[in-house]
Amino acid sequence: MSKELIRLSDIVMSFDEEVIIDHLNLYINDKEFLTLLGPSGCGKTTTLRIIGGFQSPTSGDVFFDGVRINDVPPHKRKVNTVFQKYALFPHLNVFENVAFGLRIPRTEAVEKGGRTVSQKVKLPKQEITRRVMEMLEVVNLKGFEKRPVSALSGGQQQRVAIARALVNQPKVLLLDEPLGALDMRLRKDMQNELKRIQQEMGITFIYVTHDQEEALAMSDTVVVMDQGKIQQIGTPEDIYNEPKNAFVADFIGESNILDGIMRADGVVEIFNRKFQCLDKGFSPDEPVDVVIRPEDVDIVEEDKGQLKGTVTSVTFKGVHYDTIVDFYGFKWLIQTTDFCPEGSRIGIKIDPDGIHVMKKSQYSGLFGDYSSYSEEYDEIGDADYVPDEEEAESHEE
Repeated sequence: MSKELIRLSDIVMSFDEEVIIDHLNLYINDKEFLTLLGPSGCGKTTTLRIIGGFQSPTSGDVFFDGVRINDVPPHKRKVNTVFQKYALFPHLNVFENVAFGLRIPRTEAVEKGGRTVSQKVKLPKQEITRRVMEMLEVVNLKGFEKRPVSALSGGQQQRVAIARALVNQPKVLLLDEPLGALDMRLRKDMQNELKRIQQEMGITFIYVTHDQEEALAMSDTVVVMDQGKIQQIGTPEDIYNEPKNAFVADFIGESNILDGIMRADGVVEIFNRKFQCLDKGFSPDEPVDVVIRPEDVDIVEEDKGQLKGTVTSVTFKGVHYDTIVDFYGFKWLIQTTDFCPEGSRIGIKIDPDGIHVMKKSQYSGLFGDYSSYSEEYDEIGDADYVPDEEEAESHEE
């Protein structure tokens, strides 16, 4: 069983009476890779800075290993931070950048004359060399120790910043969008490297990003945030397959988010058609949000479909086509390896495990339609909407 390392208890953070963090409660386990994920302004970086001690919460408590640390300054916390701007010393080579923190004398409690006193202690030169070389090997920079940091690529500079943060042996590494300055290919490579380093070092990583792909690829736990509040906490698989509300469903991957009515356990109605699903526990005839991922929709011949629609747009994506289909004026995204030309009529089928039903929330009705404008959007946004007689007849099975 994992041991709790950090707990944020009822954290509130306000700036000029604007609430940035709104009564946030979160615990983080030892040796966990946890990602704070959300759009700009959601409070994720502020949460990271509170953990690091760079900001003090307006109210609430921060606990580290069971001890309240609200008043502990950053340099006395067992935490180090890697920022998006690496802040390396350009006049120092790789070795000296990594060794910089180790050369600073540390204050330690020692016994003298039967009492405990504080004194400055320097690490021996051999110990500094050993730890720096070990860390350079961990981040795959062995042999680069004499290289000027100005001669390194962006990815190599990031590795130096990570090594510098880890060489002091923190229990927690905070990473604030550290891949933001890298190109896409290098970002993907560094995602794998960060996960490898975290597992090899066996310490807690707390990672901040607005990139859902990064969060899904690296994390043990994802915390989705919006408007200073946690919307959902779970594994990447749980967050993707079982979103709690329309915001999470839209932010994590592509989604078709529809209004529906839960007629009974395992039966949801969309566009006046009943679909089998796996969800239970809703009230009979309760209005709900329905999430259908683009990859969970099968295209079939029009006369064999549970729903029928018209293809309005096709975009080739390499391994699949992004196909936009109009159903009753509401645009769906379908990701398929089957090419369906623009203007063609198709049918679709959805298996029960491809449908996910959610409670209505403040985000209901804000996401889901893949057209910029839809004349019928307001009507389709109503769970009680019934297509007019002519339209209904043209889509009957």
